[in-house]
Amino acid sequence: MYIFRALTHRNYRLHYIGQGISLLGTWMQRIAVSWLIYRLTDSALMLGFVAFISLVPSLVLSPFIGSFVDRYPKYRLMITTQVGMMLQAGILALLVGTGTYTVGVVIALGFVQGVINAFDVTVRQSIMAQLVDNKADLPNAIALNSTAFNMARMVGPAIGGALLATYGEAACFTVNFLSYFVVLGTLLSMRLREPPVPAKRISNWQGLVEGFQYLRRSSHLSSLITLLSLSSLFIIPYTTLLPVVAKEMFGGDATVFSWFESAVGLGALAGAIYMARLHPHANLRFRVIAAALVFGVGIAALSLTTKLPLALVCTLMAACGMMIQNSSINTYIQTRSMPAYRARAISYYIMAFQGVFPLGSLLIGFAAQSWGIQTTLFAQGIAGILIGLGFLAYVWRTITKRYVPTP
Repeated sequence: MYIFRALTHRNYRLHYIGQGISLLGTWMQRIAVSWLIYRLTDSALMLGFVAFISLVPSLVLSPFIGSFVDRYPKYRLMITTQVGMMLQAGILALLVGTGTYTVGVVIALGFVQGVINAFDVTVRQSIMAQLVDNKADLPNAIALNSTAFNMARMVGPAIGGALLATYGEAACFTVNFLSYFVVLGTLLSMRLREPPVPAKRISNWQGLVEGFQYLRRSSHLSSLITLLSLSSLFIIPYTTLLPVVAKEMFGGDATVFSWFESAVGLGALAGAIYMARLHPHANLRFRVIAAALVFGVGIAALSLTTKLPLALVCTLMAACGMMIQNSSINTYIQTRSMPAYRARAISYYIMAFQGVFPLGSLLIGFAAQSWGIQTTLFAQGIAGILIGLGFLAYVWRTITKRYVPTP
């Protein structure tokens, strides 16, 4: 089928299967950590801080990591990062299972995971072009990767919620640890011939400067990264408030929280499937605009509803818009950046997405603590709509400027 064409490539198929199973465990761990912290502290601000500390390495390190990844074999780096994350999950499962943990220990392990993940995401995104033999299938591979991520986001929290309610947080951490054996097995089964790394070895700082200069010259890329940065600062952190939405707006428990997480996963999965069906030459920037508006409207509607089923639909709608927006930006960067700068361009995408997100989580956590959950969500929705309209004005100006005859 056209929608699954990238799976005809053996290396990509192994990557897809391994990552899909591993991500189930990852999402179980994520909701378990959120629930554990909220159960221990009863603080929306602390939820924002946990997200901040686990993702701030992406803000600080991503541009340097992009330069590093461009100079070393990506396949070996990917195996190394997966082993590192498996060890982090194993230590967390052991400490929580034996009761020898504190909030500070959980936060410290979250920071360690954030450092490893900053390397892993850059490596996995930049190696994607090597996993498909036909480069015309690269956009489909990127979109299918998002379907695996979001199928896991939909199913993982549902399973995690059941494990949380029955066995506690340690069970979720243990399942995540075990899932890495699968992903390592699929990685080691690949038959991958990497292109030779550049013989010229430049410093990380010089590589960072070159990547920044490349983006300065490429306004079509930097404008999308700017939009994503604003979205990550003001809009995307709504996901860190889902435990508060479940408990304060609807009087729910861990099971209701898992429903909201699954709604996010289902909406994002719908967006990923939509992206996988797109023609390779589709206009991605216009899809970014439409998706940004859907994203903002969904969050604003969530803030106004008092019915749980409708709230889940609004959450699904917002997640679908977020998925299409972010996946369109990712696909645009990977398919339109020069190969020599691809990892560095992707690293700026990751910095804008995962790096700015923790700053936004702190900001939104503080806002929810000060203004209340519904006012904060409404403000986020309005900000999302304004960001979409602002990018529409920018794209329209560039189009009209291109076709204005010079006197």
